[in-house]
Amino acid sequence: MNTRLDTIETQIKKAAVDILNSQKTISLTGAGISVESGIPDFRSQGGLWSKYDPEEYAHINAFRENPEKVWLMLREMMELILGAHPNPAHIALAELEHMGCLKSIITQNVDGLHQRAGSKDVIEFHGSNQRLVCLECGNRCEAASFSLDNTPLKCPKCGSILKPDVVFFGEPIPWEAQTRAFEEATTCDLLLVIGTSAVVYPAAGIPSVAKRNGAKVIEINMDPSALTGSVSDYLLQGPAGTILPQIVEEIRRKKS
Repeated sequence: MNTRLDTIETQIKKAAVDILNSQKTISLTGAGISVESGIPDFRSQGGLWSKYDPEEYAHINAFRENPEKVWLMLREMMELILGAHPNPAHIALAELEHMGCLKSIITQNVDGLHQRAGSKDVIEFHGSNQRLVCLECGNRCEAASFSLDNTPLKCPKCGSILKPDVVFFGEPIPWEAQTRAFEEATTCDLLLVIGTSAVVYPAAGIPSVAKRNGAKVIEINMDPSALTGSVSDYLLQGPAGTILPQIVEEIRRKKS
């Protein structure tokens, strides 16, 4: 018998029981959950930061000084994200919410795939590429309403260059998103950490906040992270697109 598979199957059953016993489960997701949708982790080999220096292309000062140059990278990033589709992990989280087993998702991702999968309560910690914002007049608009054939994109109200409504380096986390995220972490009794290495702060502090307030932390990652063996109670190691649907099926089986 394959001990590794046997262990994962046991852990999936354990996770299902923990979720069913939880009064308030939330999730923190990172780049790893969207890799299976064809969006590489920006920090990984082959990711955007191996091609574009973040200080040159992803800092707010770089955008303000030379938005035309930054839009060369933004166009590539947005084409990749807008062309992606939710994978089974996104869909499984939406199903957990629909079943009443998941209260909210805090995501570090800017791809909007949780909402497209059907999740309703999504806290976008770093903003979203689905929206554009004008730094001059504050106008916000849907990215899908623009063609990426002619970039940089211009504000339909004042004609200034639009910026994706995401947090660039050098910009603060949106106050409302940060406040809600840490409130959710403080009041949950179970946190699912999915596809994040938990090294980018302040989002990386969310699991520790949940743990300090008595929550159980379950980690679903391809590899051990900074949380493994310290903050997380246990790690389900493998692709989220395989593990999460199995957890959903196990919960359904136990509820029937």
